[in-house]
Amino acid sequence: MEQKLLLMLDSRESLIAEICHYLIDGVGKRVRPLFVLLSYRACGGLDERLDDAIDAAIAIELIHSATLLHDDIIDGGTMRRGKPSVLARYGAAASLVAGDFLFCRAFELCGRFEERLVRIAAHACISLTEGEVMEGRMRHNAAARIEDYLEIITRKTASLFAAGARVAADLAGAAPATVGALEAVGLALGRSFQMMDDVLDVSGSEERIGKPIGSDLRTGVLSLPLVLGMHELPELRNFFANGGHGGAAAIESALRMVRHPSILERARAMAAEQAALARHHLGELAPSIYRDSLGLLLDEQRDRAT
Repeated sequence: MEQKLLLMLDSRESLIAEICHYLIDGVGKRVRPLFVLLSYRACGGLDERLDDAIDAAIAIELIHSATLLHDDIIDGGTMRRGKPSVLARYGAAASLVAGDFLFCRAFELCGRFEERLVRIAAHACISLTEGEVMEGRMRHNAAARIEDYLEIITRKTASLFAAGARVAADLAGAAPATVGALEAVGLALGRSFQMMDDVLDVSGSEERIGKPIGSDLRTGVLSLPLVLGMHELPELRNFFANGGHGGAAAIESALRMVRHPSILERARAMAAEQAALARHHLGELAPSIYRDSLGLLLDEQRDRAT
């Protein structure tokens, strides 16, 4: 998968290839393609369609990578994966074009699949874009509810995991019930994954998360600790509603508020609840080393910020 992924980054235009390799070569957790390939095997997928499963895994990672480029343009992100972002190094125009290139590469791989599988990938991309717009609409909205937050992360993060699960199960020839169970695993894993990312954004280190601490808070993006904190702390709610103004001191004060142990404990508990839901649906698959490995993947993502 990794070898073919890197080949897909090449372009007749050297700048596009340079940007794509800069973003993807040897970096990133590869959680999504790993999830797709383990899901394929866990559903009984055989070697006959393994190349198809590998292409699906690559397509999911390419789509995810494209969204990172576009997210940094929207948020003005200057750091990504522990180094200057593509936006900071190459500028907005080049970042936008490279993101478009990665989307096109993904659908180049998907193009040979059955129509229903292409539709699954397309619908995931539609959810991603709608989630991005919803996230923008909810920036600095102090009235945001936990339901709004869950809808955003379901669209922006969980939808891609769910799409990968559906495609993998379909390629493996799984029964409809198994396809549905694995899709539910993907949705819950995606939510848990994003919740833990949100916890790390305020409680981790810059070296660990690869970008400045409190990035979501600084840009007005809803995160789980922030949503939970705003319903308890009027000062935090006022800070967010006022556009995060007040300088470095105000941001540090807001960070201290969202780092309150009770808030982080509740956020971790919600992530663990989603991981447990994923575990429940995973139990609907037949026992195998691949199902066990998916369980380990769930545990690893749940425990990242503990």
